Amino acid sequence: MIRLFLIDGAALAYRSHFAFSARPLMNRKGLHTGALFGFTTTLLRLLEKERPDLMAVIFDSPEKTFRHHEFPDYKATREKMPDEMADQIPYIRKISEAMRIPFIAVPTFEADDIIGTLVRRAETKEIDTFMVSGDKDFYQLLGPRTHLYQTKKGEESEILDEGAAQKKWGIPDRHVTDLLALMGDSSDNVPGVPGVGEKTASKLVQQFGSLENLYRHVDEVEPASLQTTLKEHRALAELSKRLVTIHTDVPVPLGVEELRPNGFDVPRLQALYDELDFHSLIGTLAGHGGERTDTSKEKYILINTRAKFLQFIEDLKKARSFAVDTETTGLHPADAEPIGLSFSFQTKSAYFVPLHSNELSRGEILETLRPILEDERSPKGGQNIKYDRTVLKNAGVRLRGIAFDTMLESYLLDPGGEHGLDALALKHLGIEKIRTQELIGKGSRQISMAEVDLDRLSHYACEDADVTWRLHEKFYPRLQSQDLVRLYEDVELPLAAVLGDMERTGVAVDVTLLKTLSKKIAGRLTELTEKIYAMAGETFNINSPKQLGPLLFERLKIQETVGIKRIKKTKTGYATDQDTLETYAGHPIVALLLEYRNLSKLQSTYTENLPLLVHPKTGRIHTSFNQTVTATGRLSSSDPNLQNIPIRTDLGKEIRKAFIPGENGWKLLSADYSQIELRILAHLSGDKTLIETFKRNEDIHRRTAALVFCVPADQVTSELRGRAKAINFGIIYGMGPQRLARETGISMDEAKAFIEAYFAKYRNVKSFLDSMMEDARKKGYVTTLLGRRRNIPEISSNNPRLVSNAERIAVNTPIQGSAADLIKVAMVRIARTLERKKFRTRMLLQVHDELVFESPEDELQSVTAMVKEAMERAIELCVPIVVDVGAGANWAEAH
Repeated sequence: MIRLFLIDGAALAYRSHFAFSARPLMNRKGLHTGALFGFTTTLLRLLEKERPDLMAVIFDSPEKTFRHHEFPDYKATREKMPDEMADQIPYIRKISEAMRIPFIAVPTFEADDIIGTLVRRAETKEIDTFMVSGDKDFYQLLGPRTHLYQTKKGEESEILDEGAAQKKWGIPDRHVTDLLALMGDSSDNVPGVPGVGEKTASKLVQQFGSLENLYRHVDEVEPASLQTTLKEHRALAELSKRLVTIHTDVPVPLGVEELRPNGFDVPRLQALYDELDFHSLIGTLAGHGGERTDTSKEKYILINTRAKFLQFIEDLKKARSFAVDTETTGLHPADAEPIGLSFSFQTKSAYFVPLHSNELSRGEILETLRPILEDERSPKGGQNIKYDRTVLKNAGVRLRGIAFDTMLESYLLDPGGEHGLDALALKHLGIEKIRTQELIGKGSRQISMAEVDLDRLSHYACEDADVTWRLHEKFYPRLQSQDLVRLYEDVELPLAAVLGDMERTGVAVDVTLLKTLSKKIAGRLTELTEKIYAMAGETFNINSPKQLGPLLFERLKIQETVGIKRIKKTKTGYATDQDTLETYAGHPIVALLLEYRNLSKLQSTYTENLPLLVHPKTGRIHTSFNQTVTATGRLSSSDPNLQNIPIRTDLGKEIRKAFIPGENGWKLLSADYSQIELRILAHLSGDKTLIETFKRNEDIHRRTAALVFCVPADQVTSELRGRAKAINFGIIYGMGPQRLARETGISMDEAKAFIEAYFAKYRNVKSFLDSMMEDARKKGYVTTLLGRRRNIPEISSNNPRLVSNAERIAVNTPIQGSAADLIKVAMVRIARTLERKKFRTRMLLQVHDELVFESPEDELQSVTAMVKEAMERAIELCVPIVVDVGAGANWAEAH
């Protein structure tokens, strides 16, 4: 059966725009892109999930329609489209056309009428039609072959069929126009009959059917007051019916059969994705009908005989350098085993050596390759080489001589970009790679790489190695021209190996303690639930914003209690997110709700989840350290994220107690930089007062409080020190008076005065911050101490909010990024020393400015001294770098 999908373009764009209203998406030039991103991903999801035979995007025409001529106030109450959304509409058309999906707009007609016309045309040809919209007006078009397709959050969707109006209002679909004529439609300013709402309208339609029949029997309507109202406003009701009735005779220029998607215009769509910074979507271009780059003509060779293998080994030995890639049994490095290796050392040429279906045994292949792969003098690299290194280590081969990693090269050149191989191949080489999904499928039908046809697997693997080699040849000269080679070769590249070893080692946890903590949290959550219900005067779903919002702002009126007039709303109701609730924390129920949320998050993320992540073979948790995620250069942690455990709360400390040494008689060692970002600020700014404070080893927050509040240092109270601390750290993050006032509980005037006093005392800090912003405006980027770049093109935007955010980035990145550089240098040096001196001590975790190790007691003293020295001397500053080191039976004790 032929299926036609008609997209209500404006409805989808509006829905997408407001979905991102809380956290707007923007490209590097400052263009809002939320509506575009939501629109594009919905089209991609429909193409992938539904695979429509026919498809079109329908939009309103900007001219006034016949409805406006009949009723000038039609849609008059609708708010003007936000400017940031209006800027995106031309791009929606460009996206649709680049996807080769017909885009239709007919002058003086609305999208609803165009859709209605195409629906009726499709019905005559026995085509199943799906109207992609959430608009209730479309109920009137439902029929045996016409459906309403409503997209939901994520992958979900709901399809409404003929009879949907019966389920919703108890009326036939054909009478939806009669219902709307009576009740009106506030969104389109359709008046309806005054005083008649949805409930009354549905009863009238159930009783009388059409509007015309209702007025033929209007004398039978009860009560009398309703009868009178209907008689008085008959003209309004009839006008309203004409306004809500979808016309099905629009002169649409395209026939239904012409609405066939015709494969992507890949170069055009790629250019749009690049302009819009939709880096995550570049990889989706493959497999959607675009012209795949033909790599069948490349020299891709399957090495599955002894003669081929021996010749290949001779060629590999002669190569000046080569790219290597592994095909494996799975994605998790702790479990994955190699099933084959691919190599490339010349553009458009690659080799695949399978470890199965080969004349040689797996052992013979690996033993022959081992001297080359383990040779420190044989330069080699890959894409995300950390993964391949771990996989080979699982097979007993230690990869040495790592000279490049294209993922890291891409990251240093474009920290905010997409660094996956498919996306990089398409963006930089114009190659649309074979997708992994095309080989192994997905869902319940997914097979393993070992089951893929050998010839297909060989071509796929060779393509990976060839593309990696080509990217390296392209990226490395750019690293040289941007003076990034030292950072790349001395820090990022060796760090990848360090992180791989940390991931493979894992960290041990006390499962029993975590389960005990989970029960303790569950008990406290029960107590909080009862208190919240008692204060609310009713039971409700605490986790439901739709129930929580009206309770807080309508029934309890918490805004009046704390004296905040403005109430933040989203498209779906009252805002009840963490940041919003914190502004009302003065109300007792909000304090309870915040505690409830924090505890729930800790329970689900840590005390309940961590025991489930203990690996059955190693007995440890193996997190992933992500080197190419943050724009500042900081590492992140995932699966699970071990960098977000609260440090200062009692419960956070209890959770840290669950992290223990994995060996009997060993200790955990924690080494933490002290106020490193403020020390870097002192170095970069050259501020004499800051430098002097650190050189004297004074309490920087007490000194700041004494200077700013004009009191002797010995009379600084804990409250004043806390305010000074907020200012010290806030300055690094571009904090303004509004945020300072909120965080310290002072007035805006006081906050402004404090910031002015701060800059009066630390004059060079102000000059440094201004110079960073000016430098960013001139160059379009900022750099760290080691030359790491972060592009900030939005600093030249015409959007004041974007410029303000860009200025904060310009100030923060050189400081936070330099701190990231510092600890990375230290990690590389420490790892080398541990290996060189054959210490059994292992590095386990990196949490921002802290490193965690497990160490046998007989090494503890010497390792502590070595770690402290390596961290404090990683980079020379004009102020002392201080590292606090501790050891204990668990992480909490060590820290």
